Amino acid sequence: MRLAQDTLGGKPAVEKRLQGKVAVVTGSSRGIGKAIAKALAAEGAGMAVHYCRGREHADELAAEFERRGNRVGIFQADVSRPEECHRLLEQVAKQLGPVEILVNNAGINRDRSIRKMSAAEWDEVIGTNLNSVFHCTKAAMEPMIARGWGRIINIASIIGQTGAFGQANYAAAKAGVIAFTKSVAQELAKYGITVNAICPGFVDTDMMASMPQAAKDAVRSRIPLGRFGEADEVARLVRFLCCEGDWITGAQLNINGGQFM
Repeated sequence: MRLAQDTLGGKPAVEKRLQGKVAVVTGSSRGIGKAIAKALAAEGAGMAVHYCRGREHADELAAEFERRGNRVGIFQADVSRPEECHRLLEQVAKQLGPVEILVNNAGINRDRSIRKMSAAEWDEVIGTNLNSVFHCTKAAMEPMIARGWGRIINIASIIGQTGAFGQANYAAAKAGVIAFTKSVAQELAKYGITVNAICPGFVDTDMMASMPQAAKDAVRSRIPLGRFGEADEVARLVRFLCCEGDWITGAQLNINGGQFM
């Protein structure tokens, strides 16, 4: 952030770099999405707090943003459904203004070996983790093209790069997100829109809460930096891409403690 002169008291004030812009972070009521929303709101962005289930978490986050002076709205959508992706972006535009930053973060896992995985478990993960990225991007891109500026950031995963036992559906979805990112970045660059993928490693969120301690210890032992990541660390990378990453597009950015290079 840069310092600007306070017109009232002559004191230096922080210039918020995303002031006046509107950001949508899917799945922003919890976990990594919540940290990302906080990072963008701190830079002055108008925030669309999205949730699928659990309205209370979205209400708490929106109230925090309102206290800080951000424009904010709360939006419910099941992003595994194409029509709800489009409705989400349309409602945000009506309430807050044209969306200029889209962070496709919503994700679920339904872990099971491929021999036991049902077609429904495959479809549910692909629908939420991959198809939603396509539909939300489609819904957001035309207004960005018209304005000549946009930031699309897709949260992929180290699992999309390495695969994992029992996560064929999750790995396929996240690998698809990476390839989708590279393709769309080539199409949208000429319109002033950057498209990037962030590939977190193991981040300490509630999604990991059910992992047995022995499994956590085994994973941690394979991370060169010796610890799990924090949601705030992923959020700072998203903020960098929005505020300073003007010449970065089509990238898959690894943030995993050195576990995959």
